[in-house]
Amino acid sequence: MVEPIIIQRQNKTAKLYLQDCVQGMREHLRPNSVSVIVTSPPYNLGIKYSKYDDTISRENYLAWIREWASVVKNVLADDGSLFLNIGSKPTDPHVPFRVLQVLEQEFVLQNAIHWIKAISIDKENVGAYPNILGDISVGHYKPINSPRFLNDNHEYVFQLTQRGDVKLDRLALGVPYQDKSNIKRWQSKQDLHCRGNTWFIPYETIKSRERDRPHPATFPVKLAEMCIKLHGISRARLVLDPFLGIGQSAIAALNLKKNFVGFEIDKNYFDEATRRVRRL
Repeated sequence: MVEPIIIQRQNKTAKLYLQDCVQGMREHLRPNSVSVIVTSPPYNLGIKYSKYDDTISRENYLAWIREWASVVKNVLADDGSLFLNIGSKPTDPHVPFRVLQVLEQEFVLQNAIHWIKAISIDKENVGAYPNILGDISVGHYKPINSPRFLNDNHEYVFQLTQRGDVKLDRLALGVPYQDKSNIKRWQSKQDLHCRGNTWFIPYETIKSRERDRPHPATFPVKLAEMCIKLHGISRARLVLDPFLGIGQSAIAALNLKKNFVGFEIDKNYFDEATRRVRRL
């Protein structure tokens, strides 16, 4: 049996396994033991990973999605949440929806969240917001040089649950009312309202891809933190990432003082994840 790398911080433990997640989840996790899963599997878009082949047939890819999803269903608690981040590319925009169709054979789609990586806002459309003085463009994106397609500035985060009835801590991600009269109008107990299903989270600016982002497809730590907070900090007993990558979800879990377990098949990514989590 594969032994994990165990990293402790503030009385919480991250267990990192260099192992295929299907076999690993079956061996190391009890049924209904995981509260929150935050993960991003390969997208089947031809991304150049150092070990995984991201160019398999769509049929085989979706069969693989179904395989690990059935194991995830077994380890996820009845009141647990699976937050699955997935993107597409302009020439293959259907991937998230094909994956969702497979996952809905095991789970219920409870929320579809849009992770906005870059956005442009025209001042004339904003109105009298005191902090927006002109047209703005914020965030980071990979420019697309094409006369047919727009720059792809967002990805999906699907929240899937066993029955679609998981109560969320919506105000854990709450934002203040712009119009304070709405506090009384909506009978709010505090100056916060639900952020909604569009989350603007830009990538950190990087100077060196090899040093600062040694993985071709990562999500920000903040994205994972927001998913865990939305599920509910007090109910998040164990956080899982079946596709650990360089450890973003592990860092998020330990930042929020939650136990974590993750699986990764690529030793280079696994070693980088171990290094990043250890340096917290």
